[in-house]
Amino acid sequence: MTHRHPFDQPEAEQELADGYHIEYAGMKWGMFFVGEYIGIILISALLVTLFFGGWHGPFDILPSLAFFWFALKTAFFIMLFILLRASIPRPRYDQVMDFSWKFCLPLTLINLLVTAAIVLLNTPAGSVQ
Repeated sequence: MTHRHPFDQPEAEQELADGYHIEYAGMKWGMFFVGEYIGIILISALLVTLFFGGWHGPFDILPSLAFFWFALKTAFFIMLFILLRASIPRPRYDQVMDFSWKFCLPLTLINLLVTAAIVLLNTPAGSVQ
């Protein structure tokens, strides 16, 4: 979501000299982090727009405050992402790989099979789409 824990192993703090960011200095180095924070802002804005009513306030009181409600909700999610990123400890590389292979991959395959079965069962026989 925010290019951080736990799937940011190449640029992790425990890597020597900040991982692959060692290649950059000054403005180029700063642009990586500006890009990350712009991503957090955009993800928060999309989350608010798609799932939390966007610019609508509670009970649609004072529709002229639409920008205020949108900014308030977006700021809440920005702070939530930054707080979570700072408070969750970083797993070791072997823990990330273990989680990915033993949990994420089987769950993905099950999801694929269930989705294929639902599509197959809901498609009328002989129909072409």
